[in-house]
Amino acid sequence: MTHWAHVVLVGYGEVGTKSSSVRAKMEARLRTNLQAVLDDRSLAGTVEGEWSRILVRDVNDPDAVAAACAEVPGIVWARPAIACEPDLDEIVAVCRELAADHPAGASFAIDGNRTGERESDEFSGSDIEREAGSAVIEETSAAVDLDNPDRTYRIECREKEAYVSTTRFDGPGGLPLGTQGKTVALISGGIDSPVATWEMMRRGCEVIPVYIDLGDFGGADHRARAVETVRTLARRAPNFDMRVHVVPAGDAIDRLVETIDDTRMLTLRRMMFAIGAEVAADEGAHSVVTGEAIGQKSSQTGANLAVTAAAIDYPVHRPLLTWDKTDIVATAREIDTYTDSTLPVGCERVAPSYPETNASLAAVERAESAELFDLAADAARNRDRV
Repeated sequence: MTHWAHVVLVGYGEVGTKSSSVRAKMEARLRTNLQAVLDDRSLAGTVEGEWSRILVRDVNDPDAVAAACAEVPGIVWARPAIACEPDLDEIVAVCRELAADHPAGASFAIDGNRTGERESDEFSGSDIEREAGSAVIEETSAAVDLDNPDRTYRIECREKEAYVSTTRFDGPGGLPLGTQGKTVALISGGIDSPVATWEMMRRGCEVIPVYIDLGDFGGADHRARAVETVRTLARRAPNFDMRVHVVPAGDAIDRLVETIDDTRMLTLRRMMFAIGAEVAADEGAHSVVTGEAIGQKSSQTGANLAVTAAAIDYPVHRPLLTWDKTDIVATAREIDTYTDSTLPVGCERVAPSYPETNASLAAVERAESAELFDLAADAARNRDRV
């Protein structure tokens, strides 16, 4: 038996559809992001580029490395694997080794392929599947199920090396973080905004998190929850600055409550967007992101969304616009932000008894004063980073 090595194969999806020059840049960014996550978690591994795959070598804990890689935006899957010589006997021997822990009573399938040019074509992908399948049956007496197997032995045979794996960790897909510029994400401490933030990260945007402290209408718990959800997301992007910009907006909110009644929530959203725009201008961001979904709250009806977005010139991105609440909650659980997002957010305490659900822009603007937006701008300029 020649030397076998534990490696992790990492696959991407959408990156592979780009032009060669764009793809090369995105692959490089993806490798950098993966290495940053491994280093941040003290996981041994060296990230390399291989054909249409990324390969992590020198790993001590293949499952932990694969699981960490599968959390990174742009990654579709990660597989712990054994690398061996591109020789049929070696491949079959690895399959026998992996079959030693085949679950009792579990069915299996072999998914084998061979690519690249070699001096001789002594065996094909079909040969790999046939010989490896026979070896697994000899070792386990397991049943073959090509449609819905309990375990799949995946074999990729290249010119210089072959890789055999039985485990797959699914990733989020999307694009590498840092390839689509910066965006400001308004983080409330509720369930929705961290999910919206994650969706923008998954599409390659570097995120600048902004938490607007509502003073007496907020609270230390709200702020702590918001910061904690961002910290959870930042584990997937340790090479980016995701410190939370905390904006002290208590004076502005007090004045809002004193001066506006039915359309108060709409002006609150408009002031939040104005704060987001101030931060975007300072940080070189191209947009503002919120966790709003159409029809979810009084300020999020179709008419009201149009009114609030009109407050700023920056695009307002709402990645959850058409999501059902059950889907938002499911994703929050998946990315581990749900537990830290279950306190009521402070803005709910600002709401009037009878909030407007079908406002016109003219009516909202008539009720507002320039002072409110001056106070919002001052708050943005006095923000701190946590």
